[in-house]
Amino acid sequence: MAGQKENPVITGDMKNNVDRASILIESLPYIRKMRGQTFVIKYGGNAMINEDLKQSVMDDITLLKYIGINPVIVHGGGPDINDMLNKVNKESHFVNGLRYTDDETMGYAQMVLIGKTNKDIVSVLCGKGAKAIGISGIDGNLIEAEKLTEDADGNPIDIGYVGKIKKINTKVISMLANDEYIPVIAPIGVGKNGESYNINADTVAAEVAVALGASKLITLTDVGGVLRKLEDGSDYIIPVLDEKDIKDLVEEGIIKGGMIPKIEGCLDTVLRGVDRAHIIDGRIPHSIILETFTKNGIGTMIVKEKKEHYEYRK
Repeated sequence: MAGQKENPVITGDMKNNVDRASILIESLPYIRKMRGQTFVIKYGGNAMINEDLKQSVMDDITLLKYIGINPVIVHGGGPDINDMLNKVNKESHFVNGLRYTDDETMGYAQMVLIGKTNKDIVSVLCGKGAKAIGISGIDGNLIEAEKLTEDADGNPIDIGYVGKIKKINTKVISMLANDEYIPVIAPIGVGKNGESYNINADTVAAEVAVALGASKLITLTDVGGVLRKLEDGSDYIIPVLDEKDIKDLVEEGIIKGGMIPKIEGCLDTVLRGVDRAHIIDGRIPHSIILETFTKNGIGTMIVKEKKEHYEYRK
């Protein structure tokens, strides 16, 4: 058409800026859909130890809050507890992957998880402009617990002050998360006589997600997701799993070791009302944003039932 000007050729820094703008536009339908929803994020692994990754995770969580999603953080703290016990020459030992917690160890665990690890996370979030508040399961009887007396197979076990969750009282969490705050929860529960219990952070995150009716449970790990070996020897991350898939993969030995309780815990949450649970690699910068706001996401997603619109990588 006469007089019509050609579009400019975009190169260099301008092209990079346009590409970034395209990524933002790609996220719009997800932001629109997820605004007002609650995400429970289990924060642990190398993302807690590596300072750059820590900053990346906290950037992601702050962004979620700013765009109207309500993140709730449940954190571990095993390395910090180990450091403290080493400093006081207190030996650690584990039973079925759980730390034996006598009275003295419980005191140190409570001091570290609530007094150091929790407040460190809160401090980083607040430094990014978020309004984070650190709480534990003791506050307002948030996590009612009792002594864990059986292992996963129902066999008797005694590992000291390690707890089993009886009830999550969500009022305090909901009040904070639905306002302008980000709750940061230390996994310490309280017994009926006021005694403290150390509780596995994965378990706490799962129970909090169910109690809140969260739309997502996101677990940061040190692996890419559930991996299957291809014929050429490379690793393939299985993007979506349902109950039948998980059963089959456990029987095949694809899901094994420490991944079994994580995956089965995620499955339990979706069977009890959480829309989706995600196992993602916390070693990848901005992994939460990549999972939440890109078409293909990352890691492995666990759902109650697969739907036709889920995309599968061949």
